[in-house]
Formats: sequence, C-alpha cells, structure tokens
Amino acid sequence: MTNPSSRSTVFSTSLTVFAPAKINLVLRILDRRPDGYHNLWSLMQIVQLEDELSISLSDKHSSITLQCDDASLKTDPSNLVYRAAAAVLEHSGRVIGLDLVLAKRIPMGAGLGGGSSDAAATIIGLNQLLNLGWSTEKMAHVGQALGSDVPFFLFAPSAIVEGRGEKVAPVRIKGSRWVVLVNPGFPVETKWAYQQLSTSRIGVRPLSDVHTTLGKASALSWESVLQAAENDFETAVFKTHPALHRIKQKLLTEGAEVALLSGSGATVFGVFHDATAARQAQSSFQTEPHLKVYAVSTPSDF
Repeated sequence: MTNPSSRSTVFSTSLTVFAPAKINLVLRILDRRPDGYHNLWSLMQIVQLEDELSISLSDKHSSITLQCDDASLKTDPSNLVYRAAAAVLEHSGRVIGLDLVLAKRIPMGAGLGGGSSDAAATIIGLNQLLNLGWSTEKMAHVGQALGSDVPFFLFAPSAIVEGRGEKVAPVRIKGSRWVVLVNPGFPVETKWAYQQLSTSRIGVRPLSDVHTTLGKASALSWESVLQAAENDFETAVFKTHPALHRIKQKLLTEGAEVALLSGSGATVFGVFHDATAARQAQSSFQTEPHLKVYAVSTPSDF
C-alpha cells in the first residue's frame, strides 16, 4: 500500500481501503494566524479502529456515487469522501464513474479524525486504483484543501503536525500500547471548542522545551511521549462537559498511564501498557450503555 496508515485489498476495477482513527498524544493550540486559523503543535498517532471504504470504477456512468451504512452521515457532495474523490479526478484530469461504499466504525464529531481519515483513504485508494503514481507529498497537497487533519493520515502512523496541519513530520514511536477510547455519545463541534478556548484563556503559552525536544527526534519512546502528553482544549471543554472529565478520571483510576481528550473531543482516551489492562478498563464502563467504548492497539513498531 502507498501509505502505512491504510490497508487495502485490490481487484482490477475495485479496491477496499481501511481508514484508521487517530488520537492526539499532545495538542497545543498556539497563536492565531492571519488567515483566522490557529497554529497548532501536535503529536498524532493512529489506532486500530477503522472505517472501511470500498471504491469501484464504473462503466455505467461518469459520476460519483456514495453510500454509507450510517444514515446520519450525508452522502452528498459535501461529504469528505465525495469531495476527496472529486478532487483526485480534478487533479488527475480523469473522467470516470466511481461507486463508493463507506462502512463507519469511527464515531463522528469525536476528535478521532474519522472524516479526515476517510478522505485520505479515498486519495490513497484512487492513487492506486487509477495508477496515478502520486507521491505522498502530492497526495497531501490535494488532501490539505479538504481538511487540516487529512495530511497526517498520509504520513501516519505517527507524526508531529504543525501549522494549520500542513506541516507533517513522521516520527517513530518505539513499541506499542493499547488504547481505550471512550465516546460519550454526543459530539463536540471543533469551531465551538476553539471559541471556548479563546475566551477562557488569558494568553498563549509558548511551546515547552520538552515538546521542542520531542519535535527534533526521529524516534521516541512511549515513556517520553506519555510524560509530555497534554491537550489545551481540556479545561475549556471539560468546563461545559464535566462528564468528559469524569471519564478521564475513571480511566486513570483503572490504571491508564495517561488519559486525555482527543482533539477537541468528545472522545477521551486512556493509554495502557497491554491488552489485558485495556480490556479490564473497557469492561469497567459496561454499566454505562450510552457510552461507546473501544479497546484497540497502536501499530507495533519495534
């Protein structure tokens, strides 16, 4: 596969790509840019909770069709998968019919990058299916116009992400961990989270020496990463949604090495040393059926 963050099964006129979720092990929101966006600094990591996207070439029509097993997700031209497919066709100059079928597993509005990962998987899949020969950098250029998190998924499994999201430096995190994802069943809108952050903080803390050092390394240990873990959105988001803070505290009580909000929320995750500890923590949430709880691993890298 072109990119290690996505897996695929290929036939002559069709292909299935798996689009992984991400977590933010570090998320610093820095100064506001002239274009209105904020500069960010994040250490991002994929986890093995995946959407599944099937792409088929069609000789019966020359348009893009998209179906999804989640009826709450729009499948019109505003959908990120649809937009990614249209962008690939435009940049490649191809006119061809595409039938896309998306199976959603990653919760939406969850801070897990599901839509961005689906868009990246679309670009990766079509690059392979149409034999475009695009480099990762070319795919990231196309993806950047679709969303800030899209380029990361083209360089995953782990990377330092800066700027608006367009500056991606892959980094190796040695070994693996298990992650328990706890989604509360409601979304947190990113725009709202930024507004809450802007009104609640007095100023912008500069990037710490610890994070600067992480950003210069080509390989990291999980121990060093977890010692540096933080998310600037937590204080503002937890103030409005105290249930998310309770989830974080419960994960820590259950033995998580670190627990954090992912992205702007609403998912909270805990990092565990092994599968046994993670699954035990997952089971502790069984009495709260409104929660969606997943125990998943990070890709192994030894």
